Amino acid sequence: MLMFIMALYTVYVLFRIYISIMQIGFINRAKRQQAVLLNTAEYLKAAEYAVSKEKLSIIGTFIEFLLFIFWLDAGIVWLDNLFLIHDEALKAVMVVLSFIVIGGVIHLPLEWYQKFVLDERFGFNRSSYGQYIKDTVISTLLTLVLGGIIIYVVALIMLSSELWWLWSFLFIFAVIVLLNMFFPTLRAMFFDTLSPLDDDELNTKIAILMEKTGFTSSGVFVSDASKRDARLNAYFGGLGKTKRVVLFDTLLQKLSHNELLAVLGHELGHFSHGDIYKNIAAMGGMLFVMFVIFGNLPESLYLELGISQSPAVVMILFMLLMSLLSFIMMPIMGILSRHNEFEADKTGAELGGEEHLVSALSKLVTENKSFPLSHPLYIFFYYTHPPVLERFKELGVDIYCGEHSALEGECPTHAR
Repeated sequence: MLMFIMALYTVYVLFRIYISIMQIGFINRAKRQQAVLLNTAEYLKAAEYAVSKEKLSIIGTFIEFLLFIFWLDAGIVWLDNLFLIHDEALKAVMVVLSFIVIGGVIHLPLEWYQKFVLDERFGFNRSSYGQYIKDTVISTLLTLVLGGIIIYVVALIMLSSELWWLWSFLFIFAVIVLLNMFFPTLRAMFFDTLSPLDDDELNTKIAILMEKTGFTSSGVFVSDASKRDARLNAYFGGLGKTKRVVLFDTLLQKLSHNELLAVLGHELGHFSHGDIYKNIAAMGGMLFVMFVIFGNLPESLYLELGISQSPAVVMILFMLLMSLLSFIMMPIMGILSRHNEFEADKTGAELGGEEHLVSALSKLVTENKSFPLSHPLYIFFYYTHPPVLERFKELGVDIYCGEHSALEGECPTHAR
């Protein structure tokens, strides 16, 4: 069983690297053609950024593989023997949190490079070293506190029931729902400063827009995201009465009122179609399958690893193999998500105007330096949103770039 898992994980890692190499080659070929959607300078810069990120991703994948080998070969045994605690639930907290912290520390240099070298070079990073250290410390403390509580409860469940995998799934799923409800509040408490939108005209337009879809929220807020990053974004956070609209200040700086309303119309499309609940249900289904698998691993696997079937060990194995199982299941989630995005675009076009949504998406591509083309395999496994050119096509906008291919000329957009 152990050899099968090792072989499967190796294939998974090699396949991920293969997809990254295919994506890099695709972008390098595409960038030598004339620009699509962006002007030539923006197009080349977006290509360089995409390739740089993918190269960094390959390094991260390779480190992940080395860590996987280490943990299965000797790391789990070493960590399990490090804490001589008789209380199995408490020991699980110490062992699993140590596993998480070690992994986080090892990946920290890549994260630092991404932010202070790569993102800095392309003009995204606005965070200071002090801000980064503060954010990292707060994130770590939240992980230790909330993670410790979750691990302790799951360990108690595992020690008290043979159907621990079912009750643990229900508990974790409930935690995910609660986090979705209170995410905007938690983020505002520890990371971003949220302030009510003080543009009366825009507030009125947003209220009218929300009324059309029956969306009620606890307010429209502006996040000071620009203190960390230059990218544009917005989100509807929370569930039920906790729903709120959060706009990044960078978005307000770059989009006109009409463009912003079209983007919010897209998000309201997700609400009116029940996509938030569909996504939670899909995530729950994926999580359930994972718990079924890990709740029924053969005892022979633990014997081969030379470790006991303790709560701490089971949880570490779960986290080690979760990325593999997620990778296998994510294409299904991606297909559903991309379909939902197309439908939300239709709503955004109806509520905010097709031309304004197209204009807003174009600005998002430009400001976020998103390369507009990707290898089909990369799209299949990683894209939760359809490529922007496909979104334009669904909206009835053609990109004319020569007779045969969108790579053959600079691409103006105009509606059919």
